[in-house]
Amino acid sequence: MTTPTERPAHPSFWEAFKYWLKLGFISFGGPAGQISIMHQELVEKRRWIGERRFLHALNYCMVLPGPEAQQLAIYIGWMLHRTWGGIVAGTLFVLPSLFILAALTYVYLAFGEITLVKGIFNGIKPAVVAIVVFAAWRIGSRALKNKLLWAMAAASFVAIFALKIPFPYIVLTAGILGFLGGKVWPDKFKVGGGHGASNKTYGPALIDDDTPSPAHTKFKPTYLALLLVAALAIWGAAMVMLSQPVLRNMGEFFTKAALVTFGGAYAVLPYVYQGGVEHYHWLTGTQMIDGLALGETTPGPLIMVVSFVGFVGAWTKQIFGPDALFLAGFAGASVATFFTFLPSFIFILAGAPLVEATHGDLKFTAPLTGITAAVVGVILNLALFFGWHVLWPQATETAPFAGTFEWFYALISVAAFIALWKYKMDIMKVIGACAAVGLAYTYLV
Repeated sequence: MTTPTERPAHPSFWEAFKYWLKLGFISFGGPAGQISIMHQELVEKRRWIGERRFLHALNYCMVLPGPEAQQLAIYIGWMLHRTWGGIVAGTLFVLPSLFILAALTYVYLAFGEITLVKGIFNGIKPAVVAIVVFAAWRIGSRALKNKLLWAMAAASFVAIFALKIPFPYIVLTAGILGFLGGKVWPDKFKVGGGHGASNKTYGPALIDDDTPSPAHTKFKPTYLALLLVAALAIWGAAMVMLSQPVLRNMGEFFTKAALVTFGGAYAVLPYVYQGGVEHYHWLTGTQMIDGLALGETTPGPLIMVVSFVGFVGAWTKQIFGPDALFLAGFAGASVATFFTFLPSFIFILAGAPLVEATHGDLKFTAPLTGITAAVVGVILNLALFFGWHVLWPQATETAPFAGTFEWFYALISVAAFIALWKYKMDIMKVIGACAAVGLAYTYLV
């Protein structure tokens, strides 16, 4: 296959809309899998954005609180089609997940565990493990272009896996090391440059390193002021509309949760658990674990588990009476989702113009290069975490290998990884095949 030599045409708003909607339905695998899916489609196939511009945007999203994959979609949508492009991209990233998770939560609450759903999830879980491992390999192969960056990734893995150092501290340390490294060894901290130049080329991209930034990406103080006023007005109006006490508590609680989600969903889960289970009593600890399992096996960011918490909480409290449980649950899920994701739009739409102004400036890009290296180690830790839960489902932290080793699901993970890595199969086809195998196996054993 020859490398294209001409830049692709600028996609229409409708063409981008269809892609973002599709992404909302196929964004399995947590942030690593979702970022991998976007890279494969937007950088390699469609070439709407170049490799280095993609990494530059990703690095910014990594240091923000909130779901980085959704924020990356907002960023790229904004670059392509201004503010509304970012709003559409970010909304469609989570909207399918909201409806799917609400439907599954209803089944969970109304009918309990059913074999059909259990079987499908049993097949998807090991596929998710393979997707995250594959994503760690893909991102690592692109970002770790010299021994120093490899060492930073390894140190990051040890820090989070063995030393249990919180993710924000790892990001901060990596950024400082990148800043200092950019002064001492500038060639090693260029985004994809120096020894870090990628050997792969996908052809010229629409928004590439050698193309000027779109006019609307320039920083404008007036735009920033209007954006912040509009965001505060939307948040305030939404809070005023929540006259129901439980929903109002959810609005306040999930706004706070959105601002402390440094490090992704797993970093904020203890906070959500403490508030949802222990303080407000919206759900039980066991239900929280079940919600995490649903969140891991549905499209969208893993932090979408908040919609499960909102659904169960409003259902349990019967906020609209015993005859309107589904309506109550969906209202709770919608409130939790809205207030959790609203800050992500503000962070990107307000900050992206400033970040675009730093593109190619080593004193800004070197810290972000260091952060990317550290994130590779964090993704590998996430892959091991997923794998541990899937292959030793009865294990605990005190007995990490307790219970039966799920050899069949290990085989599914290995087969899924080989399909993605060696045979370059489409992620959705791999997920569908694994779901079918898991369903068949569940009925047979």
